Amino acid sequence: MTRFTIVTITFNAQAVVQRTLDSVLSQTYEGIEHLIIDGASTDDTLRLAESYKALSDASTNGHKVIVKSEPDEGIYDAMNKGLTQASGDYILYMNAGDSFPSPTTIEEIVHRCRLNELPSDSLPAVVYGQTDVVDGDGRFLYHRRLQAPERLTWRSFRKGMLVCHQAFYARIDIAKNLQYDLQYKYSADVDWCIRVMREADRLGLPLVNAHMVTAHYMEQGATTRHHRESLRERFKVMAHHYGYVSTVVMHGWFAVRQLTHK
Repeated sequence: MTRFTIVTITFNAQAVVQRTLDSVLSQTYEGIEHLIIDGASTDDTLRLAESYKALSDASTNGHKVIVKSEPDEGIYDAMNKGLTQASGDYILYMNAGDSFPSPTTIEEIVHRCRLNELPSDSLPAVVYGQTDVVDGDGRFLYHRRLQAPERLTWRSFRKGMLVCHQAFYARIDIAKNLQYDLQYKYSADVDWCIRVMREADRLGLPLVNAHMVTAHYMEQGATTRHHRESLRERFKVMAHHYGYVSTVVMHGWFAVRQLTHK
């Protein structure tokens, strides 16, 4: 059975984390490890996480839940901690407030991509899908403007982060060798996804489209709150991977695209 490690990063997230915990708990697929990496919350986040762990442990869903709380150096440091501890075949980051579209999401991904029919060394390097954006109460707002392409390559992100981080399932043996770069405060996820895809290309492993919505993403995240800083970092990431001139040209196209969609 192909196993999935879901990593949830929390810090004083009592207002939104329950939706994420309920979403993982309800997944019908048994091969799930859920790591909750908490940054020493001072609100009710840990109580909710421990109650969820007890409920999951008492259920017959076959999930393994681990809760760890300690100070960290920010969200990407916490993500690296989750990456180091992960033991599944794939790793997925589903942060506080994010959720799966339905209880059968992971089961459907496994079926559509025929993952349980493949030996572990032949699994796709990445499985990816589409994302819907929801509000703080989990209500649907809109389909994410940037859509996952039919065929994804590491060069695809020249046009922006076409696959949301929450819809990007990376093979763990590849991902563990590619820690998040802590020089980035808001865009290390973009850099990490590109590096995972570049390594997949080097190894000749496919990136597989699940052809379904695989994540609900909450709109008010850290990148949204620090939009300008995030854009500066994203430019730096893209220039590193795709070259300065190409990145300048593409950002000119981004500006035109924004104007034409107003």
